[in-house]
Amino acid sequence: MRQWSRIKGENAWTMFKVMAEFVDGFETLNRVGPCISIFGSARTKPDNPHYKMAVKIASRLTEEGYGIITGGGPGIMEAGNKGAALNNGVSLGLNIDLPFEQNHNPYIDPDKNLNHRYFFIRKVMFVKYAQAFVVMPGGFGTLDELFEVLTLIQTKKVSKVPIILVGTSFWSGMKEWIKTVMLEQYQNVNPDDMNLFFLTDDVEDIVKIINNFYGEDQSGELSPNYEL
Repeated sequence: MRQWSRIKGENAWTMFKVMAEFVDGFETLNRVGPCISIFGSARTKPDNPHYKMAVKIASRLTEEGYGIITGGGPGIMEAGNKGAALNNGVSLGLNIDLPFEQNHNPYIDPDKNLNHRYFFIRKVMFVKYAQAFVVMPGGFGTLDELFEVLTLIQTKKVSKVPIILVGTSFWSGMKEWIKTVMLEQYQNVNPDDMNLFFLTDDVEDIVKIINNFYGEDQSGELSPNYEL
């Protein structure tokens, strides 16, 4: 019983920590304009073509007036922040303490470098303030973030926004598996779900997809996602 009382006390403090983390994130990101979230592996080195591609993508998107949100760490996250910083764009990092990989990269705007204790709060920040998602090759964490966003859009918990998978050699096998196994063999998704994301290897395709969505497609709105 004594142990249970201690756990209840810890739970009460956890609630306040969660609230404080949400408030800090909302106050910071509410001051930032339209942004694009970039996902990808923390293990990607600067000499990797995917790293270089992420730098180009982020830099190009800042030319269109978008800020860049990443997980704040190394690899693709660093590349995204670097591309924004090199073009004097908004560069925001959502850091989290991890046992092996995570240290914030030097390309984040000092006043937009957030540190998270909880993964679920970090995910809310990624989704709530993103006008689109650019997903580079990555590991379990990248897949987790991708399918979280796909699920939220599929179930209409958030508004539809562009999800762009960059690297056809990396993602085409997954797309084919979703189509042939999940859709055709087991009917675990709907045919329309295949239209929730795009595949490309071209920077200008990314810009065109996003601009078309918010220009020609009147359903697009440049505003925070999630109703919280």
